[in-house]
Amino acid sequence: MLQKLFKRMLAAQIVSAMTVTLCMLIDSIMIGRFLGVDAMAAYGYTAPVLLAFAAPGAMIAAGVQVVCGRTMGSGDREGTDACFTVSVRLTLGLAVAGLVLVLCFAGPLCTLLGAGRPGPGNPVFALTKQYLTGFIIGVPAFLTAQIMVPYLQMAGDRKRLVAAVVLMTVSDVIFDLLNVFVFHGGTFGMGLASSLSYYAALLVGSGYFLKKDCLFHLQPWGLRLDTLRAILTDGIPTVVNQLSLVLLVFLFNRILRAAGGNVAVAAYSVVSTVSNLCYAFSSGIGSVALMLAAIFYADEDRSALLVLVKTIFYYAVVILAWVTAVVLLSAKPLVGLFLAEDPEAVKLAARGLRFFSLCLVPCALNTGLKFYYQGTGRVRLMELISLLQNFLLPALAALVLSRFSGTTGVWLSFVCGESAAFLLICLRVRQKRSPLSLRPMDFALLAPDFGAAPGECYECTVFNMDDAVRASNDAADFCRAHDQGERMSFLVGLCIEEIVCNIVRYGFNADKGSHSVDVRLVFRGGEGLIRIRDNCAHFDPLRYLELHESDDRTSHMGIRLVMSSVKEASYLNSLGLNNLTLRL
Repeated sequence: MLQKLFKRMLAAQIVSAMTVTLCMLIDSIMIGRFLGVDAMAAYGYTAPVLLAFAAPGAMIAAGVQVVCGRTMGSGDREGTDACFTVSVRLTLGLAVAGLVLVLCFAGPLCTLLGAGRPGPGNPVFALTKQYLTGFIIGVPAFLTAQIMVPYLQMAGDRKRLVAAVVLMTVSDVIFDLLNVFVFHGGTFGMGLASSLSYYAALLVGSGYFLKKDCLFHLQPWGLRLDTLRAILTDGIPTVVNQLSLVLLVFLFNRILRAAGGNVAVAAYSVVSTVSNLCYAFSSGIGSVALMLAAIFYADEDRSALLVLVKTIFYYAVVILAWVTAVVLLSAKPLVGLFLAEDPEAVKLAARGLRFFSLCLVPCALNTGLKFYYQGTGRVRLMELISLLQNFLLPALAALVLSRFSGTTGVWLSFVCGESAAFLLICLRVRQKRSPLSLRPMDFALLAPDFGAAPGECYECTVFNMDDAVRASNDAADFCRAHDQGERMSFLVGLCIEEIVCNIVRYGFNADKGSHSVDVRLVFRGGEGLIRIRDNCAHFDPLRYLELHESDDRTSHMGIRLVMSSVKEASYLNSLGLNNLTLRL
């Protein structure tokens, strides 16, 4: 089930990771094709600001994934609502503050970014300021859309995510074309087109939060400081990740301007834009890894975490190998979308794109692993990998290699930095796991005493009724083998049989999808716990009993018997899965 869940979440997460990238891609194509090289260079100078504004959104979104993953994993509804309330208010506050600051200091900021000083001999400055002003208007929608993504993922509403991104993309194309052929708004109009498309996407995505069965609710009272602290603490590693990218783009712009002038900066704008689209695949893997790692780590589910790491490796290698091949084969046509009328810029950008594509597989491995480490509480390790991967190693490579081979040295720094970062992760694993093994599960870095030991845990996956009956009998035998007594053994077998058989009988046949049930039985610290997780339609047995409280007492006997036999029962629907926990 985990592999299917990862695959299903990954598709939506990759699409949602393109929320920012697609608008930037469309703008850069339109700017390069219709507004010229100077406008393209101006767009490149604004990239650090765009990434800097993505940083707080990414921080809050990552904090939400970790904090909400814990609260939802433990059935803490109040904590989940507090997380939602704090994240919304924090995002809106940062958006308004950032909007005001940039509008007030746009001129000095453009100079700082490398666009030079205002004057008749420097058209790039004015173009940079215009694009930045148009884009910044959409910051409230831009940031809010970022934190909307993990909530829709946890709610299992992935179709709405895809619909929002599709609408945003179509809107941006339409608005850009209107700007070029009707309004003639220049780079300001391009930035404004992106802003309007972000608001369109937000309008679609926010519809979920108005539904009656929405999992998240705004609380009327003030901010909970403990929740705010938790979101910031768990989100700060992502800020380190994002700001490292900002510094790298800033440094590369400086190196390339010295090596090849505005033409080299324009070429890097193309490479950077396409690379952001490619990075969406790595970001998608990382986001899913973070969300699932936080949930499984809170549940102390060791086996699920090991499977998760293996799944990260599989998708990082398979998907990004295909992306690498596509970019290598289509580098020149891709660049032609942006800079068809400048042969020198086209040549520079095509070479850069080919060299860049070689870093995609190690980049996906680094990104997936570091977000997994963040979800499992290894925050410092995640921050270290981010600094090495996104700034220190590629910056060092660029500074050294550019002295010998100019712009080519900058392009080579991508693959050098990512490969060196993955090598350092391997060395870290070597310190913790001896002798060195390249098995993906060794990269999980779980403490020996984490989670239930094999002798304390029974796990199985059910695909049909025979499996359900077998799971019931095996769980009862597991109890007897661990001296739980005949009464407890009978109770465990009864609970699993009644619940799982009902899921197979009614949930599996409700639609034509591929369904399964994961059963996990743990005895630890003198307490027994059964967790039953399925990917069928939403069904809350506790709520079902409440709604049928007045029915004949002989009806719904199986569920009534189970609920009256356990110490505590809790239900949660998250990530589109039903999760029932029974404490014995």
